[in-house]
Amino acid sequence: MKISQFNISNFKVDGGAMFGVVPKTMWGKVYPSDENNLIPLSLKSLVVEANGRVVLIDNGIGSKQDAKFMSHVYAFGGEGLLPGLAARGYRPEDVTDVILTHLHFDHCGGGIFRDSHGKFQLTFPNALYHVSAAQWEWATHPNSREDDSFLPENILPMKELGALHLIESEGELIPGLSLRIFNGHTRGQLIPLISYRGKTLVFCADLFPFTAQIPLPWIMSYDVEPLKTLQEKEQFLNEALRGNYILLYEHDYFADCSRLQLTAKGIRATEGFSFQQLLKELNE
Repeated sequence: MKISQFNISNFKVDGGAMFGVVPKTMWGKVYPSDENNLIPLSLKSLVVEANGRVVLIDNGIGSKQDAKFMSHVYAFGGEGLLPGLAARGYRPEDVTDVILTHLHFDHCGGGIFRDSHGKFQLTFPNALYHVSAAQWEWATHPNSREDDSFLPENILPMKELGALHLIESEGELIPGLSLRIFNGHTRGQLIPLISYRGKTLVFCADLFPFTAQIPLPWIMSYDVEPLKTLQEKEQFLNEALRGNYILLYEHDYFADCSRLQLTAKGIRATEGFSFQQLLKELNE
């Protein structure tokens, strides 16, 4: 197995929205904001190559959205989706599988593009696009709270172009890569677990966007069922602590990875470290 991580882009969102009921006097000490209360997020993707398959996990915002939409996103930096893949030796045609943890615009927008005639096309023409059946139903019949995050142009062409594969239940997608389903953030969120060199790596998506959100009550305002998130976090954190899982953060601007540790205040993240440090450690 070969694994690679890269940051597609950075963007900014309201800090209060990302930390929910936790007051800024607390979250501001661990995740700084600017004068407009905006905090930086990354949009990291993971590539897993194994058993003749090249699996891409999430693909960022994409390039279809207009200037008005992007003016609210505050995108900056990053490698870009296709340049990031190219830097790691992959062409779009090489990707056999795209796992979409969920269908919020910042996780799935890069999978579809408009060609020179304005028609939607698959960014990865040889890939199956894997989405949980529960998330597909949820996103194609959106509730008013998430409606702005589920953009039809990101979602419907996957089915229309014949690339959609719906995941009905938890289990192994390919040897060494399994999918778990969580429902607190949005219904049917897929969380990939990768077995690599005797360790379990967790692509956290929006279950744990940052190291700062490991404490149980630190839950985003975006979560549709925060009490479900609370329960899911508690159960999974105990499992991850017992199994010495390594967490890979999609949105943490300041850290790629961490482990977990038990403290007097409960389970917390260790100090964050880079993905390159992780590979160096595991490949020694």
